Amino acid sequence: MDWFAGALLLCGLICVATGLLPIRTAEEATRRIVPLLVFLAAVIVLAELVGRAEVFDLVAGGIARTGRGSYGRLFVLCVLFASVTATVLNLDTTAVLLTPVMLAMAKRVGIAAVPLAMTTVWLANTASLLLPVSNLTNLLAADRVGLSAGGMAARMWAPQIAALTATTVCLWVFYWRRGRRGADAYVPPTTFRPADPVLFWTSATTCVAFLAAILLTPVPLWADALAAMSVVSVMFAVKRPGELTVVLVPWRLLAMVPGMFLVLETIDAHGMHRVLTWAVGAGGGAAALMRTAAAGAALSNALNNLPVYLAGEAAVPVNQHDQLLALLVGTNVGPLVSPWASLATLLWFERCRGQGVRIPLPRFIATGLVLAVTGTAAACGALILTG
Repeated sequence: MDWFAGALLLCGLICVATGLLPIRTAEEATRRIVPLLVFLAAVIVLAELVGRAEVFDLVAGGIARTGRGSYGRLFVLCVLFASVTATVLNLDTTAVLLTPVMLAMAKRVGIAAVPLAMTTVWLANTASLLLPVSNLTNLLAADRVGLSAGGMAARMWAPQIAALTATTVCLWVFYWRRGRRGADAYVPPTTFRPADPVLFWTSATTCVAFLAAILLTPVPLWADALAAMSVVSVMFAVKRPGELTVVLVPWRLLAMVPGMFLVLETIDAHGMHRVLTWAVGAGGGAAALMRTAAAGAALSNALNNLPVYLAGEAAVPVNQHDQLLALLVGTNVGPLVSPWASLATLLWFERCRGQGVRIPLPRFIATGLVLAVTGTAAACGALILTG
């Protein structure tokens, strides 16, 4: 991944230097990228420090105790927790903040980490259809078709339930059933007590304030994350200054994201719009909607879901609202196969690597492909049936 990130950034810079990507387009892309990079750096450092303050251990212990030793009950709790988090917050924040909770649960309870990790990344993506706040693509789609938060929920509740159902079934079959997890029951952990109560409560309060600001204030997401990171960093500077090192900064993502955007902007400038116009086709019938959703899912895994949605939105006729929502289904539920298909997945891989959890890539790709196909088809079918 280090080599891949560096190569991607180098390719992007070469595209700009050679004129393949016009300077003006590169400048516009940079203006969009900078707030995203600030958010990424701030929220990942925040998550790392909050984890070191043992906040995630407390949340994980509470969920595990509620499960009372039953894997079935724990599975339902984790699915509900991840689904609500992704729906109410957004998928990127869910990937950053919920992944450490799940991995802390695995460590405290002594159960396999991969099922808990996969629950997070799959539901961060597939549970992001219901509300505009759940995903940046949702905000763009809701604005395009003129849907309020309530209007979007009224239109997308059935696709969301269909996507969650497919995800839950795939999670159980591929990762949570007895043959995969390797045990019948687990021992609930004892009540957790943090080693440094002052650092713990400062970090926990800041984290709650950060989540509340996302929901209740119009402040940009990057500013919320930067403010929260600053508060926790100051407390660590006072209590544990030795832990504030450059290792906390996610250098790989900070190289990969600009490189990815510059390369994709170059591809878009040289024909991606024409390809998407051909791929999504035209019309509002069931076959056309399925084709649009499939095109969005396939191209998201080949490239990345955000630029694919942006290019696809321009390719969908203005009056074809259901076709645009089908594209939204494909770009939200479908990007589960390649590690770069969505930013949430990239963030998730970064958090797993930081916690020392190895995700077998062949299995990730194979099971993700099954869910991408079934989840996209089920959600798009629900969209058609409720249209």
